[in-house]
Amino acid sequence: MSEVARSVKLGATPWKRFLAFLGPGYMVAVGYMDPGNWATSLAGGSKFGYALLFVALLSNLMAIVLQSLSARLAIGSGRDLAQACRDAFPAWVSIPLWLTAEVAIIATDVAEVIGTAIGLNLLLGIPLELGVLITALDVFLILWLQKRGFRKLEGFVVALLALIAVCFAIQVALANPDWGGVLRGFAPTSDVLRNPQMLYLALGILGATVMPHNLYLHSAIVQTRDWGERPQDKAEALRFATIDSTLALMFALLINAAILILAAASFHATGKTEVADLGDAHQLIGPLLGTGVAPVLFAVALLACGLNSTVTATLAGQAVMEGFLRLRLAPWLRRLITRSLAILPAAGVTLIYGAAGTGRLLILTQVVLSLQLSFAVIPLVLFTTSRGRMGALVAPLWLGALAWGVAGAIVALNLKLLWDFFGA
Repeated sequence: MSEVARSVKLGATPWKRFLAFLGPGYMVAVGYMDPGNWATSLAGGSKFGYALLFVALLSNLMAIVLQSLSARLAIGSGRDLAQACRDAFPAWVSIPLWLTAEVAIIATDVAEVIGTAIGLNLLLGIPLELGVLITALDVFLILWLQKRGFRKLEGFVVALLALIAVCFAIQVALANPDWGGVLRGFAPTSDVLRNPQMLYLALGILGATVMPHNLYLHSAIVQTRDWGERPQDKAEALRFATIDSTLALMFALLINAAILILAAASFHATGKTEVADLGDAHQLIGPLLGTGVAPVLFAVALLACGLNSTVTATLAGQAVMEGFLRLRLAPWLRRLITRSLAILPAAGVTLIYGAAGTGRLLILTQVVLSLQLSFAVIPLVLFTTSRGRMGALVAPLWLGALAWGVAGAIVALNLKLLWDFFGA
């Protein structure tokens, strides 16, 4: 990522400087609506109706706090999260942290491989097995976009996000959900802790929303902005970067909620409570909504999500490898390695179990991401609450307390999942 550091110049007026900071938040927001998120939201909405909307909201609020800390770390210390871990910890700590970050990126990549392959299958009729292999060619898309400049890359991502939003707005309007039920779904419920199945899906939603690689990515790409070194310049940069990520993540919440609402209104309300497979959802959604355009919109949005996630996962992989190991690989080589590691399990499951297996694998990848999350969150909070590291931009006491509360909640939920899985 060093070749794009400080490459985006700021304008002369506050408004132009603010506009220059818009972009990284939307790059991060991509990870909050990737194909893995679709699977968990579809499964949660079909099985439990609107009840898990509260989990989506809570996860998004956690994400807003953590992504603001990622931006704070970058601007206050001049280091991204991977670099800060390498600087602060001995090798016996930093190397395992690097490995957990790589596992998270591979899990994300598995979800992208499957989602893109299913999108190609639904739109063009390409067999899933072939679609999985075709996803390896996305390296050429990455190379072309990176050569166009970082702002062009951000523009491509934002354009696809707009397309996804339009697709879901139309589908939710066609589904005509129970808006009273939607509002009640945003209220807290203790059923999540009492029902192991609901907890499993809730952690899947958490893992799909607050993604470990996004914390590394955000702290790296914020540094593409060329802010000044004066304290007031850094304070302004932090304010603009926080606004950018908050607005982008609220947009991501709308998309996540739309997926879950669509599943609840289309599937749960009609007694189809076991829909987790993207292909099944595509086949069912047209007859249930009474229109042929809904499946096309569903497939278009899914393919756009897969393409977008491809871009951001590659950037996150570069930041993680360069930051932890000081190892710089050509983007195409880095992408080829991670994509190959993702294609193997995706291709194996597709060949052995078919489309039904891919749905279960998608949900599993999101739970894996949730289990990896603590290894990124705890160092992030530790660094941003350290005055010695952050100086004047150290997180205020209220934000530090809130961040440690978020970290504690993530650890507790993951321990509960492990207890239910192994100990019960």
